[in-house]
Amino acid sequence: MHADIKIIDQVSGKRLAVAGGNYRIIISGEETENRFAVIEMTVPPNGGPPPHAHPNTHETFYILEGEVEFKTENGKTVVSKGGFVEIPFGGAVHCFKNTSGSFAKLLCTVMPAGLEKIFEAIGQPVSEGEFLPVPEMTEERKIFLQNLDEKFGQKTFPPDYLE
Repeated sequence: MHADIKIIDQVSGKRLAVAGGNYRIIISGEETENRFAVIEMTVPPNGGPPPHAHPNTHETFYILEGEVEFKTENGKTVVSKGGFVEIPFGGAVHCFKNTSGSFAKLLCTVMPAGLEKIFEAIGQPVSEGEFLPVPEMTEERKIFLQNLDEKFGQKTFPPDYLE
């Protein structure tokens, strides 16, 4: 007995406003026995998450459109369409930012699944092409985000941490 093959069209999935971007959870851990999740990230100019680390998640990014600047503890690199980034298990601090003047689109895979749950918790439902401002960093939001980090084994750093 084998599992059925899944075919997911370009409009299916949950769309969320996250870190100034528009993230589509193409396939979640609930659908893969938590083995992996795949998220399509549309990132506007100046969009992207703050520096963070997740030691128990192996994450990859494939750049579908545009370019983003990836920052790590080893420096920064602009990664363009067709480029690939692998963040292995272990907790390397990383972030990315769209430093260009046009939209970038990334395909992110996380193994095991779980990071998509953070996106679901912090994101707001949006439609394709809809971008919401990043929520204000109130004390209440800081505590909410710290609790999420603890729950999901992630650590978030100040925006200038990798400068």
